[in-house]
Amino acid sequence: MLIAPSILAADFGKLKQECMMVNESKADWFHLDIMDGMFVPNISFGTPIIKAIAKTATKPLDIHLMIVNPDRYLDLFINLGADVLTVHYEACNHLHRTLEYIKSKGVKAGVAINPHTNVSSLESIIDMIDILCLMSVNPGFGGQKFIQSTYEKLTQAKSMIDNSFCRTLIEIDGGVSFTNASRLQELGADVLVAGSYVFSSKDPRLAIESLKNTHR
Repeated sequence: MLIAPSILAADFGKLKQECMMVNESKADWFHLDIMDGMFVPNISFGTPIIKAIAKTATKPLDIHLMIVNPDRYLDLFINLGADVLTVHYEACNHLHRTLEYIKSKGVKAGVAINPHTNVSSLESIIDMIDILCLMSVNPGFGGQKFIQSTYEKLTQAKSMIDNSFCRTLIEIDGGVSFTNASRLQELGADVLVAGSYVFSSKDPRLAIESLKNTHR
């Protein structure tokens, strides 16, 4: 199980310290949510913050683009150091081409789907997707309640991946905590994104460890 703390929930007044905590913890990735105020009703952070994180981070950057027409900025985020670059199915007119381009740059290509989007929408291109990100909250804000129907979608996604004999990892993003981590792993999740659960904890490292120690 890979754990990717969501920096959106961090204290930006002490960003370097927060990044150092993630470096020193049992986390595997840094999860960076990029929001434009159009695809989702919120604006997060942009290039200067990513550059600052990249200077300190010693673990892969998992960049999640919650923006309209993400193709305009693929090179920007790749050059900023993305190890995983995820676009939204709902925001891409030519998803096959977008994924091909990301992968051609040596970056893992992810696709995120909103809670209302059916997993079967990705069946024809699942073999191209390195990371399938299932949004388990409506995207745009941290600290939301986990949507229970995510369990069913996770089961469907796992079945689709297995039936296609591909190696796509399933990432769960939103409302993740120790209370649901075990079940998510049992159903086939490979990556857990956790924001508020980690950064609002009295001991963020211990919170990360509690997720990391989840066993099937």
